Amino acid sequence: MIDFKPLTAVLHNGKSFLLTTHVNPDADAIGSEIAMYFILKALGKNVKVLNYSETPYYLQFLDSDNVIEQFDPLLHERVFSDVDVIILLDLNRANRTVKMEPYIKGSSALKIVIDHHEDPEDFHNHLFADTSYSSTGHIIYDFLEQTKIVPLSLNIATPIYAAIMTDTGSFKYDRTTPRVHRIAAHLLELGVNPTNVYRLIYDESKFTKFKLLGRALESMKLYNNNTMAVMVVTQNDLDECAALETDTDGFINFCMGVENVVVGLFFLELNDGFKVSLRSKGTYYIHKLARLFGGGGHKNASGIRIRNEKMNDLKDKIIDEAILTINKGNSGNV
Repeated sequence: MIDFKPLTAVLHNGKSFLLTTHVNPDADAIGSEIAMYFILKALGKNVKVLNYSETPYYLQFLDSDNVIEQFDPLLHERVFSDVDVIILLDLNRANRTVKMEPYIKGSSALKIVIDHHEDPEDFHNHLFADTSYSSTGHIIYDFLEQTKIVPLSLNIATPIYAAIMTDTGSFKYDRTTPRVHRIAAHLLELGVNPTNVYRLIYDESKFTKFKLLGRALESMKLYNNNTMAVMVVTQNDLDECAALETDTDGFINFCMGVENVVVGLFFLELNDGFKVSLRSKGTYYIHKLARLFGGGGHKNASGIRIRNEKMNDLKDKIIDEAILTINKGNSGNV
């Protein structure tokens, strides 16, 4: 249980706020930012939302007022020192803001982290986190329910619903509890349209995504007696399909849909390195594997981002470590 009293005091006492989230934001990141934006605006605060990455096209409906700005050091350098409070949502390590990190750490503003991931870095003044939550949006819902700091209006409910829906895998992951369903029901009672939210996020993809998905599925290989599936998308695949990095969102789930697979890896080559999405089932935990390579996340869903290294130089090593994770057994200690 999170004690929200200090957060309530910060929101009441602060006058100007900067909201941000991790690189390549998902619906939980964007939804949590937008929900917090409207909470703060309802309190009469000055609020700026600033992200390192562009908002993916399929999440732009959550920011219908176009309040999210993309970081430009020439335009935004002073923002970090001009605000009273910086709130970081859906991340617990400052390096996940990439080139914004030194500005955040160097700011004298109060630093607040609201998150549900493992292994937080100690760079904040206040941490409001619990890994048992389904999503950061879920935390914000509980904050509103417990404190009643502002009414839960539709413009706050919709991004919270998007956050919870996506981070639970459309209500199928382990953290989909009876309470999560009751929260979803309440959000629908407030006017959230679940069909519309799902359609805009999942059923309005650009054709380039499906071209790229074909390449990814063709690359899939099974390892370790068919208990691990690995997919790879290269920079050449992205270029030839005229696709974006964000088009790969969800590709890792196809690895996990193969029978007998308990661990899945999705490698994505980028211009300045590569990233790996990791997923697992049951107590084949992969967050420690991610940490070996500077990543992190949840026990069953983590990620790695490596810059200035070639994917092919490290891919086999990561695969070998993943096989070791499986072969250590279903103990929950890996």
